[in-house]
Amino acid sequence: MADNAYVHGYSARESERLADQAQTLTELLHHDTRYPAGTRVLEAGCGIGAQTVILAKNSPKAQITSIDISTESLRLAEDNARYEGITNVTFRQGDIFHLPFEPASFDHIFVCFVLEHLTEPQRALEQLRPLLKEGGTLTVIEGDHGSTFFHPENADARRAVDCLVHLQQRMGGNALIGRQLYPLVAGAGYSEVSASPRMVYVDASRPGLVEGFTKLTFTAMVEGVEEEVLARGLMSRDAWDRGIAALYRTTEPDGVFCYTFFKATARNPGS
Repeated sequence: MADNAYVHGYSARESERLADQAQTLTELLHHDTRYPAGTRVLEAGCGIGAQTVILAKNSPKAQITSIDISTESLRLAEDNARYEGITNVTFRQGDIFHLPFEPASFDHIFVCFVLEHLTEPQRALEQLRPLLKEGGTLTVIEGDHGSTFFHPENADARRAVDCLVHLQQRMGGNALIGRQLYPLVAGAGYSEVSASPRMVYVDASRPGLVEGFTKLTFTAMVEGVEEEVLARGLMSRDAWDRGIAALYRTTEPDGVFCYTFFKATARNPGS
């Protein structure tokens, strides 16, 4: 990831949340991403390696280079890869805007949950494009907090989600970036751009998603900004507690929760 503030922080709980998210969403987000044997893949902004492990397992004979600006995140990513027995990934420290690779070094580039944290997401995509071989592919995945819908509806829960969007905006990011993937990628000079929504729909008939997504991924993410929300006076303590309780309320037998991710693919048309 480039040198921008990460709104969710770097706590041990956040590392657990990222791992829960990756495991829960593997099929939804990654089933159509496979890289051929011998191809070189750049994962730009690997964080703690939650997505790296999935990439490597899905494409065990591709050669993956995963970069991140945080040395602590890279250490955790290396530990995670080692624990999973991953041997086809090389980890390197680097900033997306200043990467130490020659032009046309990679056959494919993968970017997941990174652009939302950058002040200049299109410029990041522009910086990455020369690193792709002509005809090489780009894959980008992002969420969109504005796509959050739930039942029972609750105004305090809605405000709590909006606080996360607001805080990310204050830090230079964009928690609503998923809906912008097509114009961002096309505007960065890529061709054959295709974007698709990936909805997570959760009700009581899907207990794995109730636990893995609604509780451990999304609500945990919102809870993670509690201290900042209260310090800035964005919500009162009582309103915040009611909002978080209402998000957990959606996990009960009559509750429903929806969230949409967006995935875009494209090619480098060359010069």
